[in-house]
Amino acid sequence: MENQTTVTEFILRGFPGHWHVRILLFLLFLFVYILTLTGNFIITAVILSDHHLHKPMYCFICNFSIAEIWYITATVPKMLSGFLIERDTISFTGCFLQFYFFFSLGATECLILTTMGYDRYLAICNPLRYSTIMNSRTYISLAAFCWITGFTINMVPIILISNLPFCGPNEINHFFCDPNSLMELSCSRSHTIEIICYTYTSILILSTFFLIMVSYLNILLAILRIPSTTGRQKAFSTCASHLTVVLIFFASVIFMYVRPTAKYPFDLDKVIGVFYAILVPLINPVIYSLRNKEVITAVKKTIWSRIVPKCLSLNQSVQ
Repeated sequence: MENQTTVTEFILRGFPGHWHVRILLFLLFLFVYILTLTGNFIITAVILSDHHLHKPMYCFICNFSIAEIWYITATVPKMLSGFLIERDTISFTGCFLQFYFFFSLGATECLILTTMGYDRYLAICNPLRYSTIMNSRTYISLAAFCWITGFTINMVPIILISNLPFCGPNEINHFFCDPNSLMELSCSRSHTIEIICYTYTSILILSTFFLIMVSYLNILLAILRIPSTTGRQKAFSTCASHLTVVLIFFASVIFMYVRPTAKYPFDLDKVIGVFYAILVPLINPVIYSLRNKEVITAVKKTIWSRIVPKCLSLNQSVQ
């Protein structure tokens, strides 16, 4: 080990290809990034500004949108810069900071989705006690728990992987610092550390997904007991958006981090990575806004009562 060079930076391969193809991908992902930020910023601003939306469900949606903003920002700006330069490098410290924030925000999203499932369970299965149980103190405490736990639960895997010896090669076949890629590059691979990291990730993902499914099993049983068809449809519509987001999000992360240890091509990992790291944050605000009448009404109200009058007054002042 004394004659081996310690790695001080990593090379992110990203999406290699012809210059024109890279420019097209840059424009495409930049457009997706701007749309994602805009959609989540709108949801956050509307929920914070409209007092009618100051309810537990929308509090959790607001927290989820904030997490999505930072979640996609942890990887996409660096990926976009890689399309414009020949050799996309990231320092050792920068790589593990990206690793930390991306997976901490991902863990936070898992926990927020779980609390949203619990909130829907209480609203449908215990409607008379809902306001008593899910009061402002409760949902603020749950939101704080999601953020604090999300940013602390991944500390052990990150510390273990960062202390592995990296002596070359230093080329990561991905567009961000993925733990599987990093452990592949270690010059002294530790199966114990791999098992610990795999166990940590699997427990977090599967336990949160299991709790959400238990909530929805109870919700389904409660909906089936509702006598009227209209009542059943109304009850299910209140949680359809959340369930859609859960299935999309967890399907991709389970495939990536809870799959068997068999070898998969890294190009497939990059495609799946694009889906859960870039496309899912774009899909979420669309699902929540298009399937939620209260959010749509609040957005229209904000546009017509605040944005349009300001634009008209600005236009008159210019004239």
